[in-house]
Amino acid sequence: MTEISLSGWGRLPVAACRLLVPGTAAAVIAEAKGETSLIARGNGRAYGDAALNRAATLSTLKLDRLLAFDPISGVLTAEAGLLLSDLLALFAPRGWFPPVTPGTRFVTLGGMLAADVHGKNHHRDGSFGEHVLGFELLCGDGERRRCSPRENPELFHATIGGMGLTGIVMNLTLRLRRIESSWMVQETLRCRDLDEALAGFAASESWTYSVAWIDCLARGRDRGRAVLYRGEHAGRDATLEGQAVPAAPPRRKPTLRVPVDLPGWVLNGTAMAAFNALYYQRARPGGAFIDIETFFYPLDAITAWNRIYGRRGFLQYQCVVPLEGGRDALLALLEITSRARAGSFLAVLKQFGARGSGLLSFPMPGYTLALDFPATAEIFALLQQLDLVVAACGGRLYLAKDARMGADLMRDSYSNLDRFRDVCREVDPDQRFRSLLSERLHLR
Repeated sequence: MTEISLSGWGRLPVAACRLLVPGTAAAVIAEAKGETSLIARGNGRAYGDAALNRAATLSTLKLDRLLAFDPISGVLTAEAGLLLSDLLALFAPRGWFPPVTPGTRFVTLGGMLAADVHGKNHHRDGSFGEHVLGFELLCGDGERRRCSPRENPELFHATIGGMGLTGIVMNLTLRLRRIESSWMVQETLRCRDLDEALAGFAASESWTYSVAWIDCLARGRDRGRAVLYRGEHAGRDATLEGQAVPAAPPRRKPTLRVPVDLPGWVLNGTAMAAFNALYYQRARPGGAFIDIETFFYPLDAITAWNRIYGRRGFLQYQCVVPLEGGRDALLALLEITSRARAGSFLAVLKQFGARGSGLLSFPMPGYTLALDFPATAEIFALLQQLDLVVAACGGRLYLAKDARMGADLMRDSYSNLDRFRDVCREVDPDQRFRSLLSERLHLR
């Protein structure tokens, strides 16, 4: 046990936390038993303060064993600290892939459950929790409970997207997806404005995966211009413009690294506008075979890319706006961002399908927009303007990416919050499981 400075991926806030690193499931139970306040932490890829507790932050990274796998059904049981990257390295060459994956493979299965992560296939397959068959949870009252849609169902749905506040997920069972190769069929579309981008999503509903990079600094008739990517897992016999899917597995790509914190002037509005214009112009419409890592995890090729935003860290603003009124809300968000010349070059737009099954799940039918900003006083003020747009249309912010939302917006946008609190109170009457996020947003 040691005290260490910890943060999320956005590097804001930073907190001095007692870090517990138990090596086995039995050690997790023993360590947690002696703490009056704690939170579990996976690989620290939540962007804000979700996995920070100054009194005790318990790492699950050594809980990474595979417990069972059925090669017929694809049902896998594993400890919650297993990294998605390790799962992929083991199972993708054998023809299996996670049913839902976020934009980085450096997350734990327990973290994926706690955030109820979504991916490029949400419009078709929902979020991660939809594919979890059950899990074992160590609760604040010391009890270990099996949870599934039929066993402790309220606790099951509170834990999905519950940001670790119902207890420590010890292990979980999920069903993997069959794939025939490590290649994707990707089609690229250039969209001249937001309306064309939204039409592109509508036209891509039959595709399993779709996502758009969006130019959040473009103005006038170009506002919302985007590059939309849609994809399918390539079968063994797939062909594209007369070419067969590559027979060899993809080569392992060299990893770049950001060696130092970049100075703030690197990400000024002029530089980002030039980058965005170049990115849009260089996007080549048409089809191609793309390896899985490039399609799903492009930023993983740059180690420590969060250092691009400098020593002060960065804020990701990820919101979802409902289908009805969503277009106007997106236009308003883009207008505020472009007018401030503070836009992100990592802006991502996706279409969501059904509402998430967790009580605090982020997704709802609509569109989700993610923007990255360097952490400055001006940006905090800008994000408050974006909050007003999101609140007015009935949208909400993603807890796994948030570092600064206020408790009022949380209360008004998550309608199941009181129900979530009731479930937590039942299994953790002394409120042992807490985080800086839960304290800031009054989640308990």
